Amino acid sequence: MDDYTSAIEAQPDFEVPYYNRGLILYRLGCFDDALEDFKKVLDLNPGFQDAILSLKQTILDKEEKQRRNY
Repeated sequence: MDDYTSAIEAQPDFEVPYYNRGLILYRLGCFDDALEDFKKVLDLNPGFQDAILSLKQTILDKEEKQRRNY
């Protein structure tokens, strides 16, 4: 994940490292941080279909996690 963060720092307007870091954060269960990265991808490239799908899936999984915790 550090490599993606370094890539973001070097090229903050390149969406791919945000997307890849978001995937890692999602897999770690860090849904809020993953959502931030997926939203940034879509700010930079609104047509990035994989980011749209990942954003939706992350929202669903976050809601499911919240339901299980209540």
